[in-house]
Amino acid sequence: MWVGALCALIAGMMWGLVFIGPLLLPDYPALLISIGRYLAYGLIALPLAWLDRAALLKLSRNDWLVAALLSAVGNFLYYFCLASSIQRTGGALSTMIIGTLPVVIAVAANLQRTAQATRLPWMKLLPSTALIIIGVICVNQAELGGRLGHEGFDQWSYGFGVLLAIAAVACWTWYPLRNADWLRENSSGSARTWATAQGIVTLPMAIIGLLCLWSFFAIQDSDFEMPLGPEPGYFILVIVVMALFSSWLATVCWNEASRRLPPALVGQLIVLETLAAMAYLFIWRGDVPGITTLSGMVVLIVGVLIALKKSRAL
Repeated sequence: MWVGALCALIAGMMWGLVFIGPLLLPDYPALLISIGRYLAYGLIALPLAWLDRAALLKLSRNDWLVAALLSAVGNFLYYFCLASSIQRTGGALSTMIIGTLPVVIAVAANLQRTAQATRLPWMKLLPSTALIIIGVICVNQAELGGRLGHEGFDQWSYGFGVLLAIAAVACWTWYPLRNADWLRENSSGSARTWATAQGIVTLPMAIIGLLCLWSFFAIQDSDFEMPLGPEPGYFILVIVVMALFSSWLATVCWNEASRRLPPALVGQLIVLETLAAMAYLFIWRGDVPGITTLSGMVVLIVGVLIALKKSRAL
């Protein structure tokens, strides 16, 4: 059990890195950061695909199309929205909004279920949802209050960043539900093979995306130096770290935690990602979160834990 808890902690710390990545690359377009991350991840998936080639060959054309759609929405679009949001809001509010995912997914799953017996009564979700909203509002007030007095603060850009974070939540709410549907429909298939298939389809998609973005910059006569930007070595380092640790190692550790720990406990440990991301953010800022921000974080985490405890019946 302690090994499982340690694996969950490592996974949360690794996932938290993706929230600081866009802030480490402020001069890079969010789309290039997203493409770069999944291009590296696709290359990492190649040897895994070779080892699992026999099972991959059994997948149908429709299976590959579903894998491509899942990858496009759950990888590229999700991280593009998240990276864009972080660059516009500064990271704290975006991280808190993404931290609501466990509850949003539980609500979406509740809506998806047709049998009344499998649904969680809506009144049981109300207290946790209220706490989460209060937590997000607290952090928003703290972040907005700290920025309003700064010269050059763009309220429209900040507001658009909030909308992008909500779009990221929508992407990653749809992804696990659709992914779970495929796994239920193909119960004889391996979860590992399916994960590898999604990793493989990211590679050609990332290459196509890179070529399209490169062409767009060429047509616009942009000063941005494609494909690696103004700091090639630093860009490659950040991208490879996110691909290797946040995409591959985090998944391995989380799967190991899921194997060793009770499902209810694993679900609650998802909040480690939010805590790690917020810790990295304030370390990067060289700042200490204020009382309003800390209160918002505590309220949100309590809300998520309450919702996950209630969701055991789902």
